[in-house]
Amino acid sequence: MADKILVFGASQRTGLEVSKLLAGRGDQLKVFVRPTSDIAALQALDVEFATGNALDADSVDAAFASGDISAVVCTIGGSRNEPRPDVEGTQNIVASALRHGVQRLVLVTAIGAGDSRDVLSENAWKFLGPVMEMKTKAEACLTESGLQWTILRPGGMASESATGTAIRTEDHTTMGMIQRADLAALVIECLDDATTIGKIYHTIDPEAAEEPPLQRGVQPSGAKP
Repeated sequence: MADKILVFGASQRTGLEVSKLLAGRGDQLKVFVRPTSDIAALQALDVEFATGNALDADSVDAAFASGDISAVVCTIGGSRNEPRPDVEGTQNIVASALRHGVQRLVLVTAIGAGDSRDVLSENAWKFLGPVMEMKTKAEACLTESGLQWTILRPGGMASESATGTAIRTEDHTTMGMIQRADLAALVIECLDDATTIGKIYHTIDPEAAEEPPLQRGVQPSGAKP
């Protein structure tokens, strides 16, 4: 049985873009989705489903239990009025990876986490501060785990077509916009490249014309961290 890549947060946004790219190039793929997730886009792909909640350690562990997982991509986040899985979910994923001998894990957090706190504007910090504290804890959980980790921190994100001009940089003072499709490509680039292990990257598109709305003092309608 071929090894599979396990994607958490696969049903929408960056996780869905990652899943599309991995499936499109022929990787064996297992996607972890909640029972309430809209999986229509994933059903069009050749993927195996694991159903559960990242906050439920048993369902996370069950996703690893087949023993054929070679690497993990984690893009979990939250929506308003729902418990956020950033910390406990990451802890559950890391614990299960260790338990089942899965070494490689690529985590998507956000610019503003960890040592990049000062990169966020005052306005952005007021809106995103509690979330960034959670993402900082999630990063620490991974970096202290002993796994072969890579962390990508996007700035402001949009869901238009990929531009192909996005970059990853170890300059943790950078901020900018990025399309989720471009971020997904960078996630896979890191997944494939062992030289990215143990590194934290900021991911931005230098060609993007504007700063993220929150940096400009604008709160997008219906914004979700």
